[in-house]
Amino acid sequence: MKTIANLAAFALVAAASPAVAQVLELKFGTTSTPGSVQVLSTEEFARRFNAKMAGKAKIDVYHSGQLGSDKEMLQKVKLGTLDMSQPSTAMSSVHAEFGLFDMPYLIKDRAHIKCVGSKVIWPEMAPKLEPLGYKLIGIWENGIRHISNNVRPIKTPDDLKGIKLRIPEGVWRLKMFQAYGANPTPMAFSEVFIALKTGVLDGQENPYTNIVGGKFQEVQKYLTESSHIYTPSFPTASLRRWQGYPAEVQQAIMEAAAGVQDWTYKVAATEDEDTKKKLLAAGMQFNVADRESFVKASAVVYDAFAKEVPTGKALIDKALALAAGGC
Repeated sequence: MKTIANLAAFALVAAASPAVAQVLELKFGTTSTPGSVQVLSTEEFARRFNAKMAGKAKIDVYHSGQLGSDKEMLQKVKLGTLDMSQPSTAMSSVHAEFGLFDMPYLIKDRAHIKCVGSKVIWPEMAPKLEPLGYKLIGIWENGIRHISNNVRPIKTPDDLKGIKLRIPEGVWRLKMFQAYGANPTPMAFSEVFIALKTGVLDGQENPYTNIVGGKFQEVQKYLTESSHIYTPSFPTASLRRWQGYPAEVQQAIMEAAAGVQDWTYKVAATEDEDTKKKLLAAGMQFNVADRESFVKASAVVYDAFAKEVPTGKALIDKALALAAGGC
């Protein structure tokens, strides 16, 4: 009887005790591989957020397309079945204005993109994502893009003629390489290595960190420093899920994401040099492209963007004007 009484008393105490709060777990997906600037920035963001929340909430990072391609994850984010993802070029599939960052040779350097972010992206472009189900939380980096292939060194656009080149999903990257004479093929990053190895593709274009991350140096002969595009990455939250987060979680997300921006630019600058050295050490044949010939061949892409996107010309003009400073 005494034992029964003790058990009953324990049950009453347990029932009266406050429930242990559950940790809010958020999933963040990226298609990039470990060691790339995108994964490094995402991991740093998660570290900062987790430290701020001190056990009340946490972010887990899923890299290498574990949760799907960029387009697949964007759809999940929109539906509210995924908390966050990190699109880059694929952001233009959400809103046409983000095709601005597929204009070749538009962004001068990292100081320029930071300026464009504060003067153009945040005030003009980010608000247009929310009616579509997305919440922009930061402006980080994918990187400065270069070309690799197994056919020949790429000096001018003429050297790209007929080359089967993988590009990320995005209409303007497609138009750009078509203008250069290549045969561009949109493909998920996770599929590129096998396509290069088997000869389905001749080449691809990516920042150095992504080339190393994808181990493309193992299946590519020529490396061309073309610097044809600087691509930001756009960490993006599901608006549907965002609206259900406590205010302190929302604040911690925005603060951590903002803090990662400058951190990312510094890391990316170092990674550019380190990963380039790794590619050359692996035996890739290196050359620098003729910038002026590529800039000249890019005019048709600017013209098309200005005509097809209602705000296209104004966005281009603003971005170019900011290249000279003014932030």
